[in-house]
Amino acid sequence: MLSIAVIGAGRIGQIHASNLAARASERGDLKIFGIADAVDAAATALAARVGAPVVTAEAALASPDCNAVLIASPTDTHADLIEQAARAGKAIFCEKPVDLSAERIRAVMGVVKDSGVPLFIGFNRRFDPNFASLKARIDDGQVGDVELVTILSRDPTPPPVSYIERSGGLFRDMMIHDFDMARFLLGEEPVEVHAVGSSLVDPAIGAAGDVDTAAVLLRTASGKIAQISNSRRATYGYDQRVEVHGAKGLLRAGNIHETSVELATGGGFTADPVQPFFLERYAAAYRLELDAFLACARGEKAPSPDGEDGLKAQLLADAATAAAQSGQPVRL
Repeated sequence: MLSIAVIGAGRIGQIHASNLAARASERGDLKIFGIADAVDAAATALAARVGAPVVTAEAALASPDCNAVLIASPTDTHADLIEQAARAGKAIFCEKPVDLSAERIRAVMGVVKDSGVPLFIGFNRRFDPNFASLKARIDDGQVGDVELVTILSRDPTPPPVSYIERSGGLFRDMMIHDFDMARFLLGEEPVEVHAVGSSLVDPAIGAAGDVDTAAVLLRTASGKIAQISNSRRATYGYDQRVEVHGAKGLLRAGNIHETSVELATGGGFTADPVQPFFLERYAAAYRLELDAFLACARGEKAPSPDGEDGLKAQLLADAATAAAQSGQPVRL
């Protein structure tokens, strides 16, 4: 029996717990050990929703009946929880990022390696059926050698400034998904980072020391280039697009609309809005990501993305932050 504790009952924890409960209802060898959260009301509400008990993180980590943890708590708790879970011999799923410090991530990875447990990092976009298909077609050689990757990622509205103040900044909080996707699609590690950023959406974000509009160029040792565009505001919905240009052609994954219906009149073509935010856009990705972790926890496959992927995305985020602040490219 695979018994998994969910630590964190916020928005992302609710997604994972609901998906875990759905999978547990389909098979008899999986259950939710319990729901833990520092806010008792949040843990109680989610536990009732998914039919699981309320537990503490400490009790889950200490129990021999719990053999895996899903960490969806605030970022500043991730590293400590991973280390505690690893020393307790639990399989670990942790939402990105592992930590805002690359050195702290390295220390965590040392503990995980010494403990011999799998560590799976929640870069869910790799599991989106559209992006996964695009990657498979790259690997199949359909566009030949990759030359240029373009990633556009724009949120419908900015988060509250209280979130910005502890997020680590746009490059570490928002664009880190795109750094992972760039590595995933390029097939090579970037060695040079150029970045610019501005505060154009909300002056309060700039006053908090962050940017809300940014662009990054990555270059690999062989010369492949990735361009990433981020904004905290897209008035038309959640903008998530990827293009991969290669020697033989182009692969493109576009936005997902609420429906595929189009209206054509004398005034032109109109379509329904794109899906409003990540909960809807990446619903399938979260389910498939969980399935991949379950396979890791059962020892059927190695975790991917793993701690090394988390570290490399964080190093790119750090480099982009430094490049934007200095106005100079950063070599890795």
